Amino acid sequence: MTQATGQMEVRWRRFPDAAAVAEAVAERILSTAHQAISARGKFTLVLAGGTTPKAAYSLLRQATAEWGRWFIYFGDERCLPADHPERNSRMAADCWLDHVAIPVANIFPIAAERGSQAAAEAYLSQVEPALPFDLLLLGMGEDGHTASLFPGHPLDINALVVPVQDAPKPPPERVSLGLGALNQSRETLILVTGAGKREAVSQWRSGEALPVAQVHGLNGAEVFIDSAADSA
Repeated sequence: MTQATGQMEVRWRRFPDAAAVAEAVAERILSTAHQAISARGKFTLVLAGGTTPKAAYSLLRQATAEWGRWFIYFGDERCLPADHPERNSRMAADCWLDHVAIPVANIFPIAAERGSQAAAEAYLSQVEPALPFDLLLLGMGEDGHTASLFPGHPLDINALVVPVQDAPKPPPERVSLGLGALNQSRETLILVTGAGKREAVSQWRSGEALPVAQVHGLNGAEVFIDSAADSA
């Protein structure tokens, strides 16, 4: 099913459950990596936090790939100590990145332990030369937020990296890719699972200007959604 959002299309793919979404995501990551490496010699991937992405990353831990050509970035990060278990970078390392042969120099965590403003400024210098990304992974919160772009906060369509000081969920201080970077990806996958997301999905489908609805990449977005979250 497709849905037009401004000039860009949202393509919805429904799966029976979160496990099926995770499996499909892992397969897409590997296939896009192969295509990108064949075409351009490297693969740039932006990771999301959350339980469904974590399940996909765990599947990748068992995969065979040209890991030396992968370059890893993060869509957002909480301003917590670097080894804190609630950091997105720590989760990805524990379940996947520490167990495959991606060079440490190819992994670009957000130094959010430095505070949102300093970390955002530092990450900008890493993100800007990497654009456009090959594949962007995002989740969606129950309020329609994505990365750390929340409803009611100003959204600058040109900002590449933004500091967040007043997130409505803890911790309040975060760093997020902005719409200027999120919309510079060749492929964009938004992962939505669980019944708690159903109301936000309904609002999104009806055209409400949720933060997640502002993300379309360079070629539209694909939503991988499970039956529990789908309101259609």
